[in-house]
Amino acid sequence: MANEQYITIRGRLTADPELRFGQSGGAIASFTIAANARKFDKSANEFKDKDAIFWRCSAFRDMAENIAESLVKGSAVVALAELESRSFETREGEKRTVTEAKIEAIGPDLRYATAKVTKAQRNGGQGTSTAQPAQSQQAGWGQAPAQPDPWSGGQQSAWPSEPGGPAPF
Repeated sequence: MANEQYITIRGRLTADPELRFGQSGGAIASFTIAANARKFDKSANEFKDKDAIFWRCSAFRDMAENIAESLVKGSAVVALAELESRSFETREGEKRTVTEAKIEAIGPDLRYATAKVTKAQRNGGQGTSTAQPAQSQQAGWGQAPAQPDPWSGGQQSAWPSEPGGPAPF
C-alpha cells in the first residue's frame, strides 16, 4: 500500500461511461476524463486553455454501476485515482505501455453543477439497483437518532446514533 500513486483529476467526461460485466459478474465502468487548465494571459487580457490531458479511467463493482447511473457525457467531475501502468503487445508486434487511472472516488464538480445524493441499494451486485434517499432507513444500520441530523435539512438520518460506534461504510 505504500507505493500507490494517487492523483486528483478534475475535468469532464468525453462520453457516457461504458458499463460491462466481467466473467465473475462484477461490474466494470470505463470512461475518459478530459482535464485541461486555463491560464490568464496578461498580455492578451484573456483566459487561454492549455492542452487537454485525456485520462482513461476504470471503476469496479458497485462504484462502476453508480457511475454509469449518475454521470453522462460532459459531466464535470472530480476524481481520486490510483495510477496503474501495464504493457502489452499490439497485433503488429509492437510493445506498448499505457497508464490508466483506477478510480477510488468520484463525484460531480459542484463548481459547475448541483447534486442530490441518494444511497444506492444493490440487490445481489448483479446490475440491479434502487436508489434510496440518503435519509431513508437501511437494513442493519440501527434506529434513526432521536434528534434530526443538521445536514439533512430537518429530516431524520439513517446513520447510527451511537458515538464511537462502527461507521456504516
